[in-house]
Amino acid sequence: MEPGKFYETLSVAITDLKKRGYIHDFNLHPEWIECPPLNLQLKPTEFHVDEVHRFEGMTNPDDSSILMAIQSSTGIKGLLVDAYGAYSDSLSAEMIQQLKIDNRTAR
Repeated sequence: MEPGKFYETLSVAITDLKKRGYIHDFNLHPEWIECPPLNLQLKPTEFHVDEVHRFEGMTNPDDSSILMAIQSSTGIKGLLVDAYGAYSDSLSAEMIQQLKIDNRTAR
């Protein structure tokens, strides 16, 4: 699937993005994202959000989630899955800014 296209489900999006090289799983922290299997922590200046995909819960709005395709400054690609705004109150201002969609991010 082309960047910026609509995915029917989160699982379809994850499968397609992994085929396109986004093979690592990232976790979100207030000051960084991490990939534990690689023992890697990336500060906001060390990665870019390439694509963002949002998914609405079918029966419950609380089931909504967001999927981000992320690439490090060294070329490591991975995915970050999060609930809408679940951690927004605990993120640093720099992290919030880095996770925003900009003109280099496919939607």
